[in-house]
Amino acid sequence: MISSSTPAIEGRAPSHQPPPDSRPRNSNSLDISNSDTSRPNSIGSRSTKKPGIDTRSDHEVENVDLRQDDLADPQRTGYSHEQERRIRRKVDLRLCTIAGILCSLNLLDSGVISSAAVTSMPSDLGLDHGNRFSVSIFIFTVASIIFQLPSTIAVRTFGPRIWFSFITFSFGIITLSTGFVKDWKQMIALRVLLGATSSGIYPGLSYLISCWYPRREQQVRFAFMQSGEVIILATGSLVNYGLQQRNGGAGLEGWRWMFVVQGLCTCVLGIATYWWIVDFPENSHKSFWFLTEEEADIASRRIEKDRGDLIAQKFSLMAVLVHAKDFKIWVFACLFFMQNVVSTALAYFVPIILENGLGYSPNQAIILSAPPYYYAVVPVIVSSVVADRFRIRGPIITFNALCMITGFAILGFADNSGARYFGVFLSTGAYVANWAALTAYQANNVVGQWKRVFTAAACTMFNGAGGIAGSYIVRNIEAPRYTTAVWVSIGSHILMISLVGVLTIYFYFRNNRAARTNGAVEKTAGFRYTY
Repeated sequence: MISSSTPAIEGRAPSHQPPPDSRPRNSNSLDISNSDTSRPNSIGSRSTKKPGIDTRSDHEVENVDLRQDDLADPQRTGYSHEQERRIRRKVDLRLCTIAGILCSLNLLDSGVISSAAVTSMPSDLGLDHGNRFSVSIFIFTVASIIFQLPSTIAVRTFGPRIWFSFITFSFGIITLSTGFVKDWKQMIALRVLLGATSSGIYPGLSYLISCWYPRREQQVRFAFMQSGEVIILATGSLVNYGLQQRNGGAGLEGWRWMFVVQGLCTCVLGIATYWWIVDFPENSHKSFWFLTEEEADIASRRIEKDRGDLIAQKFSLMAVLVHAKDFKIWVFACLFFMQNVVSTALAYFVPIILENGLGYSPNQAIILSAPPYYYAVVPVIVSSVVADRFRIRGPIITFNALCMITGFAILGFADNSGARYFGVFLSTGAYVANWAALTAYQANNVVGQWKRVFTAAACTMFNGAGGIAGSYIVRNIEAPRYTTAVWVSIGSHILMISLVGVLTIYFYFRNNRAARTNGAVEKTAGFRYTY
């Protein structure tokens, strides 16, 4: 694995560095310096306290030393590169793996319903009348939007182990139960419950990962999460094909087997999550078979050094909602809306596009839905490694958006079926890569635990709203060209590029002003925006 934690200027002897107040600043970098390094480090040495405990509030301006080039200098931090790598590897294996699995379980429902859409399910349940199938997608998204903020708050309130195991087991039971519904009304009722229980998975895991890693390491970790997610999602399509062949087995149609088997798997993994997933860094001693006491202390100090927001203030609703005044959170949220307009269209309707638009049989459509997701692992990992290595976010998002535009243009306007299938590959790879990029973009540019909670929930809520729009832009009457889906997708990503440009200009001027005036960004001295 490529390490992203050693910038080019690391390794200098401290005596060769100019004083903090005279060091040059790079406004588009995480190598950010601080004007006051005199504050005692409350977690710098081991004590009888839990690792990293501090009493600052989310809103307090702190003169913390955020210089990234010294993060693993033993003379300044008390820990070495090797210790840092060992801790990072442990967190990767425990957190990123289960995060990818839980996100994929969350999305496997969409894989089931999209695969089942080309079986007898619509006619069996009466979903083939009017817009009932689209309503079943729409109602799931509405329920998810309503419960995302409360569910993300619950991750911090109850702890990751309890909350993620509870909601995963719950939506596993609901998915399993879907295999026994008798009509479209029961299907829609279960979709509401599914949306409510699964709503906290993506924002909660994004928040948890952002709490464990310095900003310069986050996009690769979000890419790991996305890679595990799309691999399992793609494999789920192949499993669904196999389950469809059991049509009539034990008196159940093939599509019912899809829901039953995947629901059972989710329940089992939901139980395992309690022992597998880790708690927040300052509570890592509560995790099973994880970090030593010394490693927990180092993990906490890494976060304090990066942005100084290890500990959340006491919960109150206003401590969360006060962050609604920050305009950039809503710009981030709009980016997720535009992203999911396209991704929902692809995730739910790729089998339909392959069958009705490209002329493949239902079984071929299910099988051919998988390869684009396997391919997507390549662009998400490569683009994220580049982003973390050079500490850039906006250019990566823009590049992925341009690839998405190109892919949908090919899908919509090419005549050759092979070329149009290539457009599916290009579009799928681009949107999966941009999930990691956009998640890192928002996580890198906010400070404070409850602000992270609010931002993750707001982005996922708008993401869900994009899913509502996306569920209606692929219209069967427009087969095989799907012109509405094509033009909406192209237009949304042109707007995405424009908004990223606006944020880039804003971040550039804010960083420069803070450097000139020795001021604070995000109410934290030494913090700089990443773009």
